[in-house]
Amino acid sequence: MTSRRPGGLPAERSRQARRPGGAAARMPGGVPDVSVVIGAFDAMPYLVACLASVAAQSIGPERMEVIAVDDGSTDGTGACLEEFAARADMPVRVVRQSNSGAPGGPRNTGLRLARGRYVFFLDADDRLGEQALERLVAMADRARTDVVLGRTVGVNRRAASSMWGATVERADIFTSCVKYTLSAQKLFRRELLVRHGMRFDETLRTGEDALFTLEAYLRADGVSVVADYDCYYLVGREDGKHVTKSGGYEPRFASARALMELIARHVPPGRKRDLLMLRPFVVTLLPQFGPVLLRQSEEVLRRKMALAAPLMAAYWTPGVARRLKTAERLRLTCVALGRPDVLRDVVAFLQAGAAPARVRRWGLRYEAYPHFRDRAAGIPDSAYRLRGSVPLRALPRRAAGRVARRLGLRGRRAAAPAGTVPSKGRGGRV
Repeated sequence: MTSRRPGGLPAERSRQARRPGGAAARMPGGVPDVSVVIGAFDAMPYLVACLASVAAQSIGPERMEVIAVDDGSTDGTGACLEEFAARADMPVRVVRQSNSGAPGGPRNTGLRLARGRYVFFLDADDRLGEQALERLVAMADRARTDVVLGRTVGVNRRAASSMWGATVERADIFTSCVKYTLSAQKLFRRELLVRHGMRFDETLRTGEDALFTLEAYLRADGVSVVADYDCYYLVGREDGKHVTKSGGYEPRFASARALMELIARHVPPGRKRDLLMLRPFVVTLLPQFGPVLLRQSEEVLRRKMALAAPLMAAYWTPGVARRLKTAERLRLTCVALGRPDVLRDVVAFLQAGAAPARVRRWGLRYEAYPHFRDRAAGIPDSAYRLRGSVPLRALPRRAAGRVARRLGLRGRRAAAPAGTVPSKGRGGRV
């Protein structure tokens, strides 16, 4: 059993350059610019390239430290870390602890030991671009922001891409795409994390990084984006052991619930909350009600819908719904209304690759997915509405008149309340 130091930390084995005038001696005031925290569990052979990318950082060994935590590995990961510590030019601390069961454990251990002005969390099977830390720290110092995102590219796996359109000193977390990258591989100002006592939630089996990162976004004095350089290489493991690929569906619902509750605590109801809620609805919940359900039993689907029900009741609003694509909104509406039968039909239609017919009614455009205007199904027309379709009343009077004439509608119909439909159909909110 690993021995424990006072305060509950595992026993630590530390190595650093022994040569005269080594990295520790050159570090101004003994405080590094950045602490690189590496949580590692059975990371061989990917760890070798990861550590090589750390050693090659252009920021220089005198401005950084490494805290590497072996989370109970059995494949030689710990020995590899200690060998790296013995030859590295920068200070390296190696901690070997019993397996914690999730990435949050080793990250929390590393965060407690970090001394740098900034902290960067690096996964042991990924690697850094050579100038990554130098560029990220420079951005944080120049923009005086607390979190910096570096452009991430996938290697044998997909990586989020919507947020890398331009380098931005201060991004709006509500309207920009930064909310769609909530992995932990970012630069965080350590003072922010210490001031708010921030830690990774070790009770979550997945999504603990999303919860941590979104809280940092919400508490930060600014979030920056470095998009003009490949800072981080997200590596797909050939053995399929990447943590996000493991586990069942229930941890995903726990992750969504934690994110939604966090948003609700920090952001009052309204437009900004709706914009942030898009992330857990689209990224975490929606995949659970996609093609995978066609391979699952009716019992599993009903269990999923039961898990989703309180989240839909608390956080599913018209403001969230109208910002989604039609197929996304329709699926989640089926979940909100407890209609697994309609949901299966819609998903089967999507899986078949057929395009829905487009229907125009009273100045609004709809996509006629299964059960459109089916009274028995009870799904409101608004669920089928094409995103961006504007009711006539929402248009200026002259524009509404032109549209009405083009559609052959009489003036009194053009002035009907927004969202109304012909009497033979059904209106309603999502």
